[in-house]
Amino acid sequence: MFPIRDHNASVRAPFVTYALIAINVVVFLGMIGAYPTDRALYGFYADYAMIPARISAGEGYSTFLTSMFLHGGWMHLLGNMLFLWIFGDNLEDVLGHARFLLFYLITGIGADLTQYAAAPDSMVPLVGASGAIAGVMGGYLLLFPRAQVDLILFLIFIIRIITLPAWAMLGYWFVFQLLSGVGSSADGGGVAYLAHVGGFVLGFVLMIPVWLGRGGRGHWEVSSGRPPHPNRPYRIGRSHIPVVRRRR
Repeated sequence: MFPIRDHNASVRAPFVTYALIAINVVVFLGMIGAYPTDRALYGFYADYAMIPARISAGEGYSTFLTSMFLHGGWMHLLGNMLFLWIFGDNLEDVLGHARFLLFYLITGIGADLTQYAAAPDSMVPLVGASGAIAGVMGGYLLLFPRAQVDLILFLIFIIRIITLPAWAMLGYWFVFQLLSGVGSSADGGGVAYLAHVGGFVLGFVLMIPVWLGRGGRGHWEVSSGRPPHPNRPYRIGRSHIPVVRRRR
């Protein structure tokens, strides 16, 4: 089960969101083109990925930033960019372009710091935009808890598109990350669950002043936790093919 879109249309064009997606894709394509072997790629990660043990040794502080634009594979990249595309435009719409970029970078660095604090001696490289995107998701949850999100549900051979409120989808995602982080080794066993948790919580907290500025609980009461504009319509949804029942 994973999200494919929300029904929360943005008013302004999300130039920063598009730019972040483009930068991540270009960096990944350049990385796999310039470092075709595993050994060369590991050397690249050693220089630009966030390695907690290296930070503990007093070097590589710039990797808190550079690691946010690196990815470990196609699925890692596509999954992160999908989540950024779904949730990033609405937060950018609320914050404005410059403040959204600052918010994104702060939550990404905060996510890395969370993972570092959990395993400061780890030699596992940390790469990916998921910590910053988790921050975007945390802020989205606070402002639009009842925005509608479409997900593709896979049940063996059955594929369905279902719609859930953002609080259910994002709440489930957060609990899964939290339980996975608590139940795994300090370095996450290859997945930075605690970085996701840290980014999500930081994003939620950083958006509290914006939420209060919009009226806090009053904002929810007026909007019922939904976006302040009509839902984005989609033509593709449930199948219009009639059900043919078996004759007895």
